[in-house]
Amino acid sequence: MNHQKLAQNIVDHVGGRNNIQSLTHCATRLRFVLNDNRKADAKTLENTAGILKVVESGGQFQVVVGNDVSEVYKHIVAEGEFDGTASSEGDVKEKKGIRAAIFGLISGSLTPLIPVFAGAGLVKALLIVLEQAGWIAVDSGTYAILAAAGNSIFYFLPILLGITIAKVLNVNSYMAAAIGAALMEPNFTALTAAGSTTHFLGIPVSLMNYASSVFPMFIAVSIYAVLERFLKKIMHKNVQLFAVPFFSLIIMVPLTAMLIGPFGQYVGQWIGDIVNFLINSNSVIAGIILGGTWSFLVLLGLHWATVPIIMGNLSAGGDLIVPLAATSVAASMGIGLGVFLKTKDKDLKALSGSAFLSAILSGVTEPILYGIILRYRKTLIYLVVAGAIGGGLMGYLGVKLIVFNFFINVFTLPAQSPMLFYIIGILTAIAGGALCVVLFGYESKKTDQGAEGTELQKKQNKQSESENNQQAIPGSSTEKMERGAAGMDTSGMMECMITSPLEGTVIPLHEVEDVVFSSESMGRGAAIIPSKGQLVSPVDGLVSVTMKSAHAIAVTSDEGVEILMHIGIDTVRLKGQYFTQKVQQGDRVRVGEVLIEFDMDRIQKEGFKLTTPIVVTNSDQFRVITPLLSQGKVAVKEGLLSVRS
Repeated sequence: MNHQKLAQNIVDHVGGRNNIQSLTHCATRLRFVLNDNRKADAKTLENTAGILKVVESGGQFQVVVGNDVSEVYKHIVAEGEFDGTASSEGDVKEKKGIRAAIFGLISGSLTPLIPVFAGAGLVKALLIVLEQAGWIAVDSGTYAILAAAGNSIFYFLPILLGITIAKVLNVNSYMAAAIGAALMEPNFTALTAAGSTTHFLGIPVSLMNYASSVFPMFIAVSIYAVLERFLKKIMHKNVQLFAVPFFSLIIMVPLTAMLIGPFGQYVGQWIGDIVNFLINSNSVIAGIILGGTWSFLVLLGLHWATVPIIMGNLSAGGDLIVPLAATSVAASMGIGLGVFLKTKDKDLKALSGSAFLSAILSGVTEPILYGIILRYRKTLIYLVVAGAIGGGLMGYLGVKLIVFNFFINVFTLPAQSPMLFYIIGILTAIAGGALCVVLFGYESKKTDQGAEGTELQKKQNKQSESENNQQAIPGSSTEKMERGAAGMDTSGMMECMITSPLEGTVIPLHEVEDVVFSSESMGRGAAIIPSKGQLVSPVDGLVSVTMKSAHAIAVTSDEGVEILMHIGIDTVRLKGQYFTQKVQQGDRVRVGEVLIEFDMDRIQKEGFKLTTPIVVTNSDQFRVITPLLSQGKVAVKEGLLSVRS
């Protein structure tokens, strides 16, 4: 994958650099806050190779890239002096709803800290294992140093949150960090040891411990953002350098200590109390609901918004949300495992196997969600059922998260208590998801394939039905199939070799920059980058589909294999220019007979790529479809695919 090219395509199709207000990334997603979402072209992005999905949610425009997200992010930041956080100049920002703005702020602020949360959480989990195994003493220097590494992000969270919130709001991040640091300053924290209240200019101040707090900083920095912009508006530029920070600190620190901090703490406690009340009222029902629906929050990118509640629960002794939600994650892992065990397709087996392994080790399930579950939507039912069963069991067993970790993987097992009960709940969900796939399958009717793909598929289906209904005509493909004379051996197995219809270079189908083909929605096969503007028949058979635009054609072989050949990417927009069709629908053709001639130079000058997918559109009717040449140069009539029933 060309990360630099993909990065440039993404920037172009989110409306350009001037439309980007801020950018962060998590384990699989680029998370844009755009000035105007209407300028972004989600459809084109979703049809770009290297992009799994585009999600607009929580005030963010999220581009799901997968494991290469960090590399693509680096190139976006490097291109055009874009610094990853700057907004455009002069653009009018699109108005967003209050809910979208709140979710966007929470998600955009917490996302950059998630990798640190994950790493520190693993350190804390490691300490639990070492302590319980008797390999380290709690009063040793080694324990203290490792504990400092695991606790730092959580204890000083107000400072780090100040930085990330300020970046989302486009204000001075170091000033915001200073406000958070004031709440952790030793002289201030020492006041809590002397009592629960103090005074500022005679005004009583309620003292609280702000270590690991979340909500106070969201409120404080949001108010500071308004204050900073107001001060810059009323102050002369020559004095802004020192005057804005001076007045910001002298106003915001006392205001946070007296009003915002206590209020934020209380708000966080109230929300946590409501959620916990629902869970504690009936943990089994709560587990069924959370376990069955959590992955849908993940799909929308809204799951990070629960982090403040989880953090509040942990400070109170333990969290019930994460163990219940974990079963939904485990169910998706089970679906990945089930597809790996069930499928005979090599590419899908490789995808599902690697995605399952990655999920088990890292807890990142987006490759399964976007690469398998949304592609085979029948599995959505399995996701809900297996997650709900596991969640109900987890709620019944009363499992709690005891140290923060938002990732569900083998390394975070000690973060849950009782760990054995947690493992039982997780294994139940994994087994449920895998068994559903193995027992009931994962494929259903093909989903929408785009207007062009749907039209081709309908034409082929109509042609196939017509052929099946006609009487056997001497010499016709129907008669040959009925008497078993076309590639059928005595055991009843059929084998058909599809030859190359083009001279050029073969590439794997998944590298085609059209999601309809690369996702195999239209069927399995290969692709060729042509070196000569002539498309020939790959088999003996009948021309089953032609298009007015002449950029695509389908041939049904004498063995009943339906082969679609689509010259170029999005070339339907040329409306037939530079294409000359040599045959008509219903014509009988032989291997090597010219079907279409096309002007390569003119098509490329129009800005279109000539990558040509060759796919078996009735792939589900055959047991094995094997590429005879996975990549490299290929000549016309040279073996390309082997199809066996």
